[in-house]
Amino acid sequence: MQQRQLGPFSVSAIGLGCMNICHAYGSPISEQDAARLLLAALDAGVTHFDTAALYGMGVSETLVGKYLSKHRAQFTLASKCGMSGVPNEQGVKVRVIDGRPATIKATCEEALGRLQTDVIDLYYLHRWDKKIPIEDSVGALADLVREGKIRCIGLSEVSAATLRRAHAVHTIAALQTEYSLWSRNPEIAVLKACRELGVSFVAFSPVARGFLCGTPLDVTAFDAKDIRRAMPRFSPENYAKNQALLPPYHAIAAELGCTPTQLALAWLLHQGPDILPILGTRSADHLRDGLGAMQVQLSASVLAQLDALINQRTVHGDRYNAQANSEVDTEVF
Repeated sequence: MQQRQLGPFSVSAIGLGCMNICHAYGSPISEQDAARLLLAALDAGVTHFDTAALYGMGVSETLVGKYLSKHRAQFTLASKCGMSGVPNEQGVKVRVIDGRPATIKATCEEALGRLQTDVIDLYYLHRWDKKIPIEDSVGALADLVREGKIRCIGLSEVSAATLRRAHAVHTIAALQTEYSLWSRNPEIAVLKACRELGVSFVAFSPVARGFLCGTPLDVTAFDAKDIRRAMPRFSPENYAKNQALLPPYHAIAAELGCTPTQLALAWLLHQGPDILPILGTRSADHLRDGLGAMQVQLSASVLAQLDALINQRTVHGDRYNAQANSEVDTEVF
């Protein structure tokens, strides 16, 4: 298994994002299927598992802890705080962004219990709570490092400027944000800042939330809870336009003898040795397919073809809707 550096850890070049086992894209899979996926990833050589307090309102962390804790020495564990499920007046858990130091520390304690571990290797601030100075939130994470509850600090969906401010408080090991052929925001400034500071870059949604997987999506049939329903790129109007990008994309994959999923991941791996994609999936077969991307070599001419075909100018629709956009730090992305 090809290895890459994630902060101080050497991990598989492609990791497993553990959101899909309980959250985001329709109804959750069964616990048995989630267990099979997690163990299949470990058996395949995946050593980077990424979860969060938010995913399934704690369910993802619980499943990772239940089925992987006995193998804890075999992988690097990443999770996230600063955005989680909080009961409303009706007792229903709703998503809340809260970067106060006390909340971060309480979330970590809860996560350690769910994950059945004494220490989390890489702990991200899932979203910067703009009501709280980033220095205060990172300061709380630094306290957790000193207490031995986490080993390294990460940030998710922040700008280059915010990364620099945070890094001045405590070393940031990794920055995570969406990056794929159709989401190029990190190329504006964040990748450059990460490289200057020695921060690893973790790319989530590397196959464009299923768009680049090869299996046609019916956006009108998404589950009521599928988060893509609120994403402009998946509106029926925009998606119809975006579909025009797929036949030439699939043709490139066919010419190379790889799958569309592998092509998307291979493109990311070719963007630099410091890029670590995490593949979110519910299927062990899809995971194994994705891991094959490490064997796909792309020439400069193919990379140029892909860059020209799918990019921020050819994709229709914003990455997030107005509400979600207000929650990410994109001022100097």
